Amino acid sequence: MNVIIANKYKEMLMGLNIEVIKSMEGVFEVDEIIDTFSNFYFDRMILDITAIKNYTNLDNLQKLSINLDISRVILVLDDSPQSESQEYLSKLISMGIYNFTRNLEGINYLLGHPNSYRDVAHIHNVESYPDQATPENSVVRVKIIGIKNLTEHAGATTLTYLLKKHLDANYNVAALEVGKRDFAFFEGENFISTSEGELPKELMKKSDFDILLVDLNNYPDDEICSYVLYLVEPSTIKLNKLIRRDRKVFERLNNKRIVLNKSFVTESDVAVFEYEAGTKVFYNIPPLDDRKMPQSAINAIISKLGLIKSDEGEDDNFKNKLLGLFKF
Repeated sequence: MNVIIANKYKEMLMGLNIEVIKSMEGVFEVDEIIDTFSNFYFDRMILDITAIKNYTNLDNLQKLSINLDISRVILVLDDSPQSESQEYLSKLISMGIYNFTRNLEGINYLLGHPNSYRDVAHIHNVESYPDQATPENSVVRVKIIGIKNLTEHAGATTLTYLLKKHLDANYNVAALEVGKRDFAFFEGENFISTSEGELPKELMKKSDFDILLVDLNNYPDDEICSYVLYLVEPSTIKLNKLIRRDRKVFERLNNKRIVLNKSFVTESDVAVFEYEAGTKVFYNIPPLDDRKMPQSAINAIISKLGLIKSDEGEDDNFKNKLLGLFKF
């Protein structure tokens, strides 16, 4: 059964041939909509955006996306120039709002074929979020760095952890993992476990951070990140498994940031790997003890990523420090 909340587009929504369990007409505070439907089961909610009081304030839409199952909501946009801009649509996507349209045909399509992130990724710009409290041309930017295993168990979770611990000294950093809960075994703040569907929303919530590190796991849309570090453990068995699974993997990722991780390959042999794989290596990281800080290899890759500040020195808290082996 479905819910309709209508205002300006009431007549259009009356043309829907669907079963409706509850309908509301008028303009409502966002909290009123949340209170009414947060514990109310519905298959789909068709929500006329003009039925939300102060709907031009995107904070209200963000509150709605956090407190309702937004994957079940079809947002009917108005015809204003703002809502037609890619910047506006990108903000909706970052909140996890993927189902939006302006016409009856679009509503009928989304009722049977709701969008996933993949369907709207081409209009999503995750790096730019104009701040309503700042001048019109001011832009808040967050760098989103994805870390993804190409070979099995190549160390993405541990590398994400090490990068965060080193970057924390100079930046406001959060780390997110998708589809797993391995971060529960790490000590520290701003380690977030989330699902594929919730990742864009979590990124939007953290848009005031300087850097977001994302352990992508099996997340299918790498374009959600500013860029991605693709990890390869260059052992014979791991490489052969990778090539058997995807023979064109290095061709497909040519000019991307390929990182050899947990690598015993010497620097002189990196050129051999590049020749055989037909791709450049961004960095070669040896096996590391994740209990020791700082790590010269981690600082080196941070520098290559352009994230070392010019006045950065070694953090005294890291000097010769051995982290506790267990969290508990």
